[in-house]
Amino acid sequence: MEQLKLNNGQTIPQLGLGVFKVQDADDLKRSVAAALKEGYRHFDTAAIYHNEAWLGEALAESDVKREDLYITSKVWNSNRTYDETIAAFHESLKKLQTDYLDLYLIHWPSDGYNEKWRAMEDLYNDGLIKSIGVSNFEKPHLEKLLTTAKVKPAVDQIETHPYFQQKELNKYLRSLDIAHEAWGPLGQGKSNVLDDPTLVKIAEAHNKSVAQIILRWHLQREIIVIPKSVHAERIAQNINVFDFTLTDEEMSLIAAIDKNQRGSGDPNDEEFLKNSMSRD
Repeated sequence: MEQLKLNNGQTIPQLGLGVFKVQDADDLKRSVAAALKEGYRHFDTAAIYHNEAWLGEALAESDVKREDLYITSKVWNSNRTYDETIAAFHESLKKLQTDYLDLYLIHWPSDGYNEKWRAMEDLYNDGLIKSIGVSNFEKPHLEKLLTTAKVKPAVDQIETHPYFQQKELNKYLRSLDIAHEAWGPLGQGKSNVLDDPTLVKIAEAHNKSVAQIILRWHLQREIIVIPKSVHAERIAQNINVFDFTLTDEEMSLIAAIDKNQRGSGDPNDEEFLKNSMSRD
């Protein structure tokens, strides 16, 4: 598995398994077992997914050592204060059956994120988290965070796919040496990106699926990807993307199909962020 070096010297597997919306314990455990068998070691969850405990059980039942795993979770918007963030983190640790996290993220830039970050910095400095980062943060949110941050975010996990390529934000993150991680890397099934004729043609040329072409495109942009699936066949297919390379021309063709089309929540939507703070 290819690794990327983060700005604090830690490394992260460039491809992992996301478990967003997996709401059945057996489905999750089967998918994690299949992923481990295929060579996945990076797993991405969040408190709001309500499946941290199942992931913890699945990983504990495996024969893979903790030090060989990479586990990410996220603090939810309803945890606004320093103390609430500390408590939420320890609850995640308990559910995941581990004594540290490899990566812990602020899930959305909702009110109070500077205080959350202060708590996460303390957890990081205490050795309970190896890297800290953010999710769904755009340039204004990062600028505000950096006015008080003592530790720079290592990662920003944001919606990214061929129809929403985040070119400007990617450039900004690079300028700060913050790694770009993509959620919804295959378009979440909300767009018809998997049927895009440009991608279909490139897939045929490489004898690969469109999903594999998209994941390879992300990897060549030095983006971390966490595709989600509960199907063993797709889980195996999604990691089989390290045996070919897209040409510069193919990368340019994919760059040209960008529609700047967001498929999910907008971090600039104050009403969305406000409403999310009452959810648990």
